[in-house]
Amino acid sequence: MRISYAIAAAAMLGLALAADAAAGTLDVVKQRGTLICGVHGSRAGFSMVDSQSNWTGLDVDTCRAVAAAVLGDAGKTQYVKTTAQTRFTVLQTGEVDLATNNITITLTRDTSLGFNFAPATFYDAQGFMVPKKLNARSVKDLDGATVCVAPGTTSEKVVADVFRRFNMKYTPIVIDKPTELSQAFFSGRCDVNVQTTSGLSSQRAIFAKDPSEYVILPEVYGKDPMGPVMRHGDEQWRDIVTWVVYAMMEAEEIDVSSANVDEKLKSADPAIKRFLGVTPGLGKALGLDEQWAYRVIKQVGNMGEVYDRNFGAKSALKLDRGINALWTKGGLMYAPPFN
Repeated sequence: MRISYAIAAAAMLGLALAADAAAGTLDVVKQRGTLICGVHGSRAGFSMVDSQSNWTGLDVDTCRAVAAAVLGDAGKTQYVKTTAQTRFTVLQTGEVDLATNNITITLTRDTSLGFNFAPATFYDAQGFMVPKKLNARSVKDLDGATVCVAPGTTSEKVVADVFRRFNMKYTPIVIDKPTELSQAFFSGRCDVNVQTTSGLSSQRAIFAKDPSEYVILPEVYGKDPMGPVMRHGDEQWRDIVTWVVYAMMEAEEIDVSSANVDEKLKSADPAIKRFLGVTPGLGKALGLDEQWAYRVIKQVGNMGEVYDRNFGAKSALKLDRGINALWTKGGLMYAPPFN
C-alpha cells in the first residue's frame, strides 16, 4: 500500500510538473497580468529610475514592448534590479520572465547556461576610461594600473586578455554593485574603468562631478551585442520576444511610428497591412491577437524612436547611432520579412 501511495504521489507530481511546463511563460504572464523583467537599474540609456520615479531606458522599453504585445498594455510591467552576479540566477529560478540587463550575447551563455537570446537591441564594444590627469593616450600606457571591473562580466575577461596581450600588469578592483563601482572609480580608488563604451558614457554623465575630466581611450575591444534573454525550453516565448524586437526594427524601416501608426492602419501597402494586423495571420502564428505589433509601436515606438529618447538627440547621452542604425543606413539593425 505504501508503495502504491508513493507511486501515486510521484505520478501526481509528474502531472503537476508537466502542467507547469505545458503552461509556458506566456500563460504564466497572462495569468499574473504583469510581465516581470530583470534590469540593471542604474545605467542611463539602458535602465534607471528618473526624478519622477518612472523607469526609463532601452531595456525598459524592450520590456514594455513585450508587455504591450502579450498583455495589451506596456505599463503592465514590473522590474527587478539585478547585478552581473544575480541577473542570470533570477532568470534561471523563474523570478523574472525576461532579462533585459544589457547582457552580451555569447556562445557559452547561449549553451552552457541554458539561455535563449532575442536579436540584439544594442551593439557595442568594451572601452577603457581614465582620468585626464593620468595622461594616458592609449591602453598601452596603462601598465601597472588599478582597474575597476565587475565580476562575471565580459569586461572582466577583456581586461585580462588585453593586459596579457600587451604583457602588462594590473591590479583588479572587483566590485559587484554598479553604483559602488562607479563611485570607486570617480573617487580615485582605481585608475581605469572598463565597460562597454555606452556604459562608460552613461557613468561619466551621471557620476562624474566634471565629466570633462575623464576620457575614454580610443581603442575598443571585443564585441558586445546586447539583447533580451530567456530560458531555454519555451520556444513560443522565444518567438514572441524575438519578433517583438524585430517589429520595432521593421516599423522604423517601413516608416511606421507611434505618431503615425493610426494613419498607417489605412495604408494600401500590403506589407504594412500585414504588419499591423489589418491583414490577419502574423498574430495567430505567434499565439497572439492580430493587433500585437500595432500596440508595440503605438505604446512604445519604433527602434529609431526608442534609440533617440534613450541615447540620441533627445537624451542626456547624445550618442551617435553608428552601428545601431538600420542596415539601410549603414548600421546592423535588420529584421527578417514579416510574412
